[in-house]
Amino acid sequence: MTSQEAIGVLMLSPFYFKMSPIDRKKLVQEYCASFNKSAMQQKNSANSKK
Repeated sequence: MTSQEAIGVLMLSPFYFKMSPIDRKKLVQEYCASFNKSAMQQKNSANSKK
């Protein structure tokens, strides 16, 4: 997931706009890392079932 995609998702939350820009940046980075880790785990799980 790209930062732009993450921001698009996170902007749906009213809490996103109450955060400071530094906290927003950290949140976007953490969200991307978590999403990408989850996606890789799902991919690896699907590949191991084949």
